[in-house]
Amino acid sequence: MKKTILINGLIAGFIVTAMMVISSALCYNDPNFKGSMVLGYLGMLLAFSFVFVGIKSYRDKHNSGVITFGKAFKIGLLITLIASTAYVAVWLVEYYFFIPDFMEKYTAHILKQAAESGATVAEIQAQTNEMEMYKEWYKNPILVVILTYAEVLPIGLIVTLISALILKRNQKPENYTTA
Repeated sequence: MKKTILINGLIAGFIVTAMMVISSALCYNDPNFKGSMVLGYLGMLLAFSFVFVGIKSYRDKHNSGVITFGKAFKIGLLITLIASTAYVAVWLVEYYFFIPDFMEKYTAHILKQAAESGATVAEIQAQTNEMEMYKEWYKNPILVVILTYAEVLPIGLIVTLISALILKRNQKPENYTTA
């Protein structure tokens, strides 16, 4: 079980971090911050598809075609934690060593976007206050870690829950043969 979790977690971690590095580089180097949020989340879904692969692999190859929801969820959760931790670690390196002014650039972009969209002075002020709060949070590495986990972990948990529900099987299939 450990090998299945580790392999699938590392593959998912590689995919999700590669997509994040590419997306953040594209956004950071574009004055309009044009990156695709949709592309980012699709990358996360692609990466977390290895939760499904890992659970199915364990069920079919190591557990005689049977797995409970709890066991499937545990395997998926561990794969998700490995991938999410890789994502957080790479973001910390990327942010602190390569793009330390990210929050300033991102804040300027968000406020410019709000002004161009016709937001009222009150709405722009509310957006300014919110972005100042995030900039303050980003001064604390622990909060950066928490915020970054909050970005990726929920997607992995949703995929884990769905995968565990789809793949649970409490009885050995009649035509099951070991490979």
